Amino acid sequence: MTSPFDAPVPDPTPEDRDARPQYVLPLVVRLERATPPGRTDALETSARAVLTMLSDPRVTEPEGEWAERVAAWEDARIRKVVRRARGGEWRRAGELPGITVSGREAEVRVFPPVPLDGWPKELAKLQVSGTDLEEGAPVDAPAPGVPVLWLNPELEMSAGKTMAQTGHAAQLAWWRLDEAHRKEWAASGFALAVRTATPEAWADLVASGLPLVQDAGFTEIAPGSCTVVADHPALRG
Repeated sequence: MTSPFDAPVPDPTPEDRDARPQYVLPLVVRLERATPPGRTDALETSARAVLTMLSDPRVTEPEGEWAERVAAWEDARIRKVVRRARGGEWRRAGELPGITVSGREAEVRVFPPVPLDGWPKELAKLQVSGTDLEEGAPVDAPAPGVPVLWLNPELEMSAGKTMAQTGHAAQLAWWRLDEAHRKEWAASGFALAVRTATPEAWADLVASGLPLVQDAGFTEIAPGSCTVVADHPALRG
């Protein structure tokens, strides 16, 4: 599910970013027929996978082996694509360089960015569709003090599309945090929750100044749709 979004000012204009080489961050969710993960757990695990990639020394160190590719990816449109794998597909994906992050039930593997038209064959053949998931257990209220990625209650998106959106929201929050709060979040294992806002709360969240994902509208939803607000306690006024 491709979901580019416009990075905050003072980054280059969308037109400038479109003119640059385009990369995509691949995410693969493990989706075994008999044991699919719950939807919310998959959304949360996808967001944590993106944060784990962004904080990895192979990205953050100047000479890190993934640093150049991540920098090129961030200079253009921030694209993420979620594909699904099971059985041998999942094992073969696990042999490629990347990071696997586990939730309560979900497993998501994130890979360093690849050119938009240069996917490894092991990932290119994986399916994008078919990632609709159900909840495996009741979803409780978020624990106090935990960052929450609030979903727009008026939008319907597939689980794969929404996983990309929660990854975007987590990334926007990460960019806005100072170093001390980044370290604190990483030390918690990137604790976070994904929940759907009420219509009344959503209006307040959009106007709050917290990081807001606006989709480019290439798939599933209209251009400019507001999809997720990242409510990290450290970013509240």
